[in-house]
Amino acid sequence: MKRERAIIGLVLITAIFFLLLFVFALLTVRGMQQASDLTASSSIANAKIAVIEIQGAISESKKTIEMLNKAREIKDLKAVILRIDSPGGAVGPTQEIYDEVVYLDKTLPVYASFGGMAASGGYYIGSAARKIFSNRGTLTGSIGVIMQFVNLSKLYEFVKVSPEVVKAGRYKDMGQTARAMTDEEKGLLGGLLSGVHKQFIEDIVKRRKDRIKGNINDLAQGQIFSGEEALSYGLVDELAGLYEAGRKIHAELKIKGEFKGFKFIKEKKPFNFMELMDELGGASEKVGTFLSSLNSQPEPMFKMAN
Repeated sequence: MKRERAIIGLVLITAIFFLLLFVFALLTVRGMQQASDLTASSSIANAKIAVIEIQGAISESKKTIEMLNKAREIKDLKAVILRIDSPGGAVGPTQEIYDEVVYLDKTLPVYASFGGMAASGGYYIGSAARKIFSNRGTLTGSIGVIMQFVNLSKLYEFVKVSPEVVKAGRYKDMGQTARAMTDEEKGLLGGLLSGVHKQFIEDIVKRRKDRIKGNINDLAQGQIFSGEEALSYGLVDELAGLYEAGRKIHAELKIKGEFKGFKFIKEKKPFNFMELMDELGGASEKVGTFLSSLNSQPEPMFKMAN
């Protein structure tokens, strides 16, 4: 009896130990996430210029649009800077953010500041601003559209796997990994990308027509430019870092007082244990999504080629 109790006690102690270890790991992850937000949350209380950061690949628009709407609600705010450090991303979200920037700029001046990279969709969003500031060595441009496919048919043959597809619709399996695309399918996708590319160019011209130097079609062939080169082509307006841009905007808008910094607008999430569990638990789901995407239909992207 005593031995059974000892075993049960040992099991309970072990379980509690691992539970505490798991909770500690969760809190550590959350702490690291919050620590990464410390610099962004260190806003100047009475700053008249807000900064909204757009970082990494663009896969959705909701968070950025919510931050743009938040800027509209802040009393006495004089301008917004989009701090862009992105290689681009999905077409739809990029265009949604572009449209909202144009809309906000009608009532509150919106500027763009390019960080290390503002290419393709990153440049697309920046072009919506009334003025673009860029570092000299920023990688920008890459004005184009891309879809990438993988033909694994030879690999399937090698491992003796024979994928089978049941479809309704002549082109429904277009781009599948089990076979090469036909010339007809390539032509269809080429036409799709040409149309989206035209939208990209037209939106740039809407905002920068009088500033582009040369033929925009020649500049929109997917080339990557440094910030310095982009300035010579009229793709950006001035060479300046974020804080120098802030000082210039402060002077341009004749904002009273001395420029002391920015008000950073950033999504803030209160600590929620269940939400944290969901975030970590979602890791396996993300892996599954990635694996399933290997055999799914790619979508047009405003991004630099891998």
